[in-house]
Amino acid sequence: MLKSYHIKGIVEAGCDEAGRGCLAGPVVAAAVILPNDFTHELLNDSKKLTDKQRYKLRPVIEKDALAWAVGIVSHTEIDEINILNASFLAMHRAVDDLKITPELLLIDGNRFNPHPSIKHECFVKGDGRYLSIAAASVLAKTYRDDIMKGLHEEYPDYGWNSNMGYPTKKHREAIRTFGDTPHHRKSFQLLPKQLEIDF
Repeated sequence: MLKSYHIKGIVEAGCDEAGRGCLAGPVVAAAVILPNDFTHELLNDSKKLTDKQRYKLRPVIEKDALAWAVGIVSHTEIDEINILNASFLAMHRAVDDLKITPELLLIDGNRFNPHPSIKHECFVKGDGRYLSIAAASVLAKTYRDDIMKGLHEEYPDYGWNSNMGYPTKKHREAIRTFGDTPHHRKSFQLLPKQLEIDF
């Protein structure tokens, strides 16, 4: 069962991101402050939920949260500062957009660039441990999916409405056939290196 808080009596924001391992599109993070009495039978790590369940949870989280926000870092920024820093920056942007300033950030993962004014704790698989991180994972995932579905309308050959920019076989085959797009992360290895043998 997921926990309501890490330290009782302080304002905590759960933070998570989506899209780190993708070849295209932005990385999106969310920060969520939930009331201590918040419960929902569906809420869990977003990777364990179906697409339908995530979209069912999103309006519930947005309605019941004390505060929530989403932060986006573009593919061009990712290429400039690398994906790890981009993930942290997306979380910072989400936190800075909260209408309530938290006293502690609960970060999904094992590393984080410290926020200038708010303490943090890192939790490996935190989205399976704390409700606020799980809620943030749902928002980050659904908002990023919406972006990728929109980009799919512009570039339908890459299957972004289903692979969301992740390196699936279909996605890589489309890059091989049609080349990359303005939304691909140029700092990523878009195609596996071919083994070349000289005879």
